[in-house]
Amino acid sequence: MDKKVECIAMLLAGGEGKRLGNLTKKIAKPAVYFGGKYRIIDFPLSNCINSGIETVGVLTQYEPLELNSHLGIGTPWDLDRMNGGLSILPPFQEKKGGSWYSGTADAIFQNRDFLDRHDPEYVLILSGDHIYKMDYSLMLDYHKERNAEATISVIDVPLEEAKRFGIMHAEDNGVITQFEEKPQQPTSTLASMGIYIFNWSFLKSYLLNDASSNSSHDFGKDLIPAMLADKRKLFAYPYSGYWKDVGTVESFWEANMDLLNENPSLQLHDHYWRIYTKNHNPAPHYLYPDATITNSLVNEGCIIKGHLHQSILFHQVEIGLNSSISHSVIMPNVTIGTNVSLDKVIVTEGVLIPDHTVIHSESEIIVIDKETINKYCTALTNSN
Repeated sequence: MDKKVECIAMLLAGGEGKRLGNLTKKIAKPAVYFGGKYRIIDFPLSNCINSGIETVGVLTQYEPLELNSHLGIGTPWDLDRMNGGLSILPPFQEKKGGSWYSGTADAIFQNRDFLDRHDPEYVLILSGDHIYKMDYSLMLDYHKERNAEATISVIDVPLEEAKRFGIMHAEDNGVITQFEEKPQQPTSTLASMGIYIFNWSFLKSYLLNDASSNSSHDFGKDLIPAMLADKRKLFAYPYSGYWKDVGTVESFWEANMDLLNENPSLQLHDHYWRIYTKNHNPAPHYLYPDATITNSLVNEGCIIKGHLHQSILFHQVEIGLNSSISHSVIMPNVTIGTNVSLDKVIVTEGVLIPDHTVIHSESEIIVIDKETINKYCTALTNSN
């Protein structure tokens, strides 16, 4: 048996992210680039490091190659292997057979041997597709002080958005009395953040029962309601900081633009709560004499000959002469030609945008990848 630890984090990172469209065509949602330097999964992983949680299992499934590469050797997640470190946990075959993870609870159930090997007292369940900073050690203290069997981190959301989340009712002392996953007519705005702390022995018994049932094997739909029906001790942990579910193209773009506010709610330049990531170490960025940059984030290796406003550039992006980019997110290794104008777009990795391309949007955000750019170029040619 490995060294016993008090709390292990299990990070669910196998989501397909269908609502992100072309952004997740070939990569898992947690591996999507975010904020000019990072990937979405860097935020919960950095929270673990900063919270003193040194043993983390990352449960992968959909298109894991890019994610596994990001988490592999030479990244910050390798630094603490002497105290547990990070383990990548894909679905696997055993003598009795095997299958894909069929739900969030099933993903944990299939990795119960990994948890038993460490024999933790507590298990922290995380989602790999939210943007936020959170000290999980404070939530664990809250859980222990109340002698809880399960604790769910919650945030207040607008009523019109509540049907997107697991919604609960809780008493003034935090005791959860009711929980409903994505209700069509919500009667509360107290939303689950998809962050749970369970006593491992308690959770394991419910996982075993759920595995033999015909349920959807999901925490929100099955396990939490079963625990409440048994009148177990479930508490809501209130969270009041920045938290964004970047499950749609619009929310993803909004979260990136939030970083450009004068006083952003999510501060990347926080030396006391760093966000760690894999560093590609390109050359410094270069700004041509007549180029301009206003209110933007620019990563290393960029060459800017045109004009950039209210936008985010990842590493090794080139913007050609007389080109104007505004309110946009440009992912790594993108080359933008001369006399190009982009507004409210997301450009995925490795795209070449030809000279004289004009793509503006007055409403929905436009995602441009190597396939869709041809559509815009054809439209431009036909218009000429």
